[in-house]
Amino acid sequence: MFTIKLKSREKNQLIDITDQIQKLAREQGQDQAACLVFVPHTTAGVTINENADPDVKRDLIMGLNQLIPDTMDFRHREGNSDAHIKASLIGSSVTIPLKDGRLMLGTWQGIFFAEFDGPRNRSIVVSFF
Repeated sequence: MFTIKLKSREKNQLIDITDQIQKLAREQGQDQAACLVFVPHTTAGVTINENADPDVKRDLIMGLNQLIPDTMDFRHREGNSDAHIKASLIGSSVTIPLKDGRLMLGTWQGIFFAEFDGPRNRSIVVSFF
């Protein structure tokens, strides 16, 4: 099991972590069948989506902000209920199959850490099985 540390710089941000995960997968060798990426935070998540066009990240954040604006009449005292809802929608983990030490992602796919309550110091747990 491995932990990746990162720092988000914006309240809502998608950070491409594909290369970091791929490096760990390559180091694990060929005997592993899958990779689990887990985010142990209630206001952040992880998702797989297109990483070729940077406008996709912008559009995803914009769409989520339109669906769940931070100006709604939330009761949670910390004032970050929108972040909790967005994190629940995105999810806290993804599983990616491996073949010969390579993530079996599609041509345009990348793995993104999804920050909804930044900027913050965060961690991502990666496990191979």
